Amino acid sequence: MNHSIHSADRATHLKIVVVALVAGIAVAGFSIFARTGSDYTQTAHVVKAGKPVAVTNSDAMMVR
Repeated sequence: MNHSIHSADRATHLKIVVVALVAGIAVAGFSIFARTGSDYTQTAHVVKAGKPVAVTNSDAMMVR
């Protein structure tokens, strides 16, 4: 058993690369499945500005 990545042979490096690729593909596949499994319908609501309002009295302190 190799306890260091520096002393590992070619087969051990290949195993690490294969495990990393499989894990990356699994995460990407799960995220795509989770994204398409949900209903993400977007609705736009138009908000029109009303008349301007002036605040003349407030208990809040004004800091300039």
